[in-house]
Amino acid sequence: MTSGNRERDGLMRHVESLAAAMMPTPLVPLADERLDLYAKLEFSNFSGSAKDRSALWILRQAILREQVTRKSVLVESSSGNFAIALASLCASLGLEFVPVIDSNINRSTENFLRALSSRVERVHDIDDTGGFLKSRLRRVQDLRAELPDSYWPNQYANTDGADAHYRFTASELCDALDRITHVFVGVGTAGTIAGLSRRLKKTDPRVRVIAVDVEGSVIFGGAPGRRRIPGIGSSIVPPLLQHALIDETLLVSEYASIVGCIQLWQRHGIFAGGSSGSVYAAVQHYFADYRGPRPRVVFLCADRGNAYADTVFNPQWVAETYPERIDDVLISTASV
Repeated sequence: MTSGNRERDGLMRHVESLAAAMMPTPLVPLADERLDLYAKLEFSNFSGSAKDRSALWILRQAILREQVTRKSVLVESSSGNFAIALASLCASLGLEFVPVIDSNINRSTENFLRALSSRVERVHDIDDTGGFLKSRLRRVQDLRAELPDSYWPNQYANTDGADAHYRFTASELCDALDRITHVFVGVGTAGTIAGLSRRLKKTDPRVRVIAVDVEGSVIFGGAPGRRRIPGIGSSIVPPLLQHALIDETLLVSEYASIVGCIQLWQRHGIFAGGSSGSVYAAVQHYFADYRGPRPRVVFLCADRGNAYADTVFNPQWVAETYPERIDDVLISTASV
């Protein structure tokens, strides 16, 4: 056996041990007068988000194909969670990782990345859509040209990321529930909804898949605009979207996302991040006037609220960022 094969086999054994340690995330019922409502707590993954699944499977497959070796430098654009997942995995595997972030990133997330990564690239230029994603992607390409043996996971187009949610997240849902009528999923890279929708509809074609996006995102043809809450929405149409089986889309405002986060916390004790609030707000809006048979509804809580303590859960930040809506935020926590 050559030294190269021994190194690959060593990396594979390590990454397989990490995969074996990834336990199913909780699926918890939430009290609701109209629905059998369940929250899939993806923030229970080892580094705190749904991105752990896609990051681990992308990295596993890249090592298996010898696209990643001990000499590789991983470079990726991320608004936070995917970077955290990759930074954690790379630190465990002894691999170098350079995250490319932007000024919307939560302070605690940036501090975490700087603690685990010897180099962090932060872009400041707003792109032509009012966001930072295109600027981050340009910087990724610059770094790929600069760094030898670089590998770009490309979470926006890598089907291994969607496959992770097909194999694991969706399979866990199918094992836990014999019937699901609706599933609500926030969309950013579209990897989660691509994997979930294909697996759930293979099991039951009648399940309705509702994609949730935010104002300012262009994923479903919306007008581009400034977005301040990371983890949902995008300045590009992600290539993985073509693999998703979507029945309906809902667009929510960032204000509604904030209210959704507050409601999840106050009503159910779930301290979750911005995309979770967006999806919960979408569920409440969708079924506001519903009077039919009791549906069984699932939504994903993609990450914890801790990283949003300085923003979404900070009344001062909300007042300064959304001055025209602050009175609504403070008095409308019972409805969206």
